[in-house]
Amino acid sequence: MGALALIVPSGYSYGPILLLLGSFTLLWKRPELRLQKADKALMLVLMLYSLFFMLHLWLEGAESSAFDRPSRFMFAVPVLLFVWAYPPRQAFIWAGLVVGSLLTASWALWQSLVLNIERATGYTYVIQFGNISMLMGIFCLAGLGWAVVQPDSRRWMALLLLGAIAGALGSLLSGSRGGWIGLPVVFWVLYRAYGQDLGRRLSMLALATLLALGTLAYVVPQTGVQERVAQAFTDIDLYQQGEKLTSLGARFDMWQGAMQLIAEKPLTGWGWHGYHEGMQALAERGEVTPFAVEQHAHNEYLDSFARRGVVGFLLLLALYLVPLRLFAKRMRAPDMELRALATAGALLPVAFMDFGLSQVFLGHNSGVMVYAFWLAVLWGAMRAREQGRS
Repeated sequence: MGALALIVPSGYSYGPILLLLGSFTLLWKRPELRLQKADKALMLVLMLYSLFFMLHLWLEGAESSAFDRPSRFMFAVPVLLFVWAYPPRQAFIWAGLVVGSLLTASWALWQSLVLNIERATGYTYVIQFGNISMLMGIFCLAGLGWAVVQPDSRRWMALLLLGAIAGALGSLLSGSRGGWIGLPVVFWVLYRAYGQDLGRRLSMLALATLLALGTLAYVVPQTGVQERVAQAFTDIDLYQQGEKLTSLGARFDMWQGAMQLIAEKPLTGWGWHGYHEGMQALAERGEVTPFAVEQHAHNEYLDSFARRGVVGFLLLLALYLVPLRLFAKRMRAPDMELRALATAGALLPVAFMDFGLSQVFLGHNSGVMVYAFWLAVLWGAMRAREQGRS
C-alpha cells in the first residue's frame, strides 16, 4: 500500500487488489466484528457514492468501462472488513509509508537532477504524483503518535520524520502547487491530535524541518519550485489582462464554465457526456476557451456538481466529511497506537479536500485507489485496535 504506490506503474493498485482477493475468505470464515453505527455509516457512504455514480452513468448509457472507477468504492467495503478481521501489525503500515516516501523522493530526484525532467512525474501525471507523495509524507507525521510508544521510539520517530521530509520533497519536485495550500489545516489537525502529548519542542521541530525543506527547495534553481511559484503570479496577471491560455488562467476559465453549467441544471446535472456538450455550447458562444471543452473542471466539487447535480455533490461531501468526523472522534484516544491510525484517517479526507480544489482527483485511477482503499485500511486497522484484535 505504501512502498510501491508511486515507484512502479500502477503501484497504488497492487496492495488493494491483494487485499480484495484476501477478503473473499470472509465468505466462509465469517469472523465476528460487532458492527456499530459508525461502521455502518462509513460503509453506507462508500456504497451510496458508488451506486449513485454508476446509476447516473447507466441512465446516460455510458460504456461499461466508465463504471470501473466508481465501482472501486464499493470494493473497498470488503477490504475494510478483511483488514478489521485480520489486521496487520502497525509497524508494517508505517514502515511501508516510510519506504514508499523515500523511494518516491529518490525517483523524483533522479528524474529532476539526472534525467533533467522539468517536473518529476514517476509513472503517473505530475499532479497525482506530487499530491500522493505529499499524502504519504503527511501519513508519516500521523505515525509519530505510534512511534513514541514503541521500545525503539527514537529510531522510529527519526524514520517517520525522514519519510515526511521525503514525501514533501517528492511533491516539491513534481511542481504541483495545489497540495501545499491545505498544509495549515493539516498541521492544525496534527496539533489537535498530538500537540499536548508530543510536546511543543517536537511539534516545532517537525514544522521547522518541513519549512526548511521548502525554503531549500525554493532557493535551489534546479528543483524548479521558484519558477513554478513565479509562474503562478504571472498567470494571474495575464488572466486579469484577458489571457486565459495559461495554467491558472485555463483553470479559472474551466471553473467559470462549470459554474454556468451548474446554474442551468443544478438538480440533475449534465451527465458525463452532457458536460462536454454544455461546455461546447459555452465555447461556441465565446464564454469559455475551446481548451475547456475537452477537460474536466479541474475542481472536484464543481465537476461533481455539474455532472451529477446536487445529490452527486452532497454525496461527494459525505464521502469526505463522514470519515473525517468519525476518525476525528478518536484523535484524542488515550491509546496512542489507535490515535495514530485515527489521525491518519482524518488527514486522508482533509488532504483530498485540498487536492480537489485544483484537480478532479477522484477522476483518476490513482486518486480513487488511494482514497478508497487507504480509508478502508485505516478504518479497519483502527477498529481492530479498538476491539483488541491488534
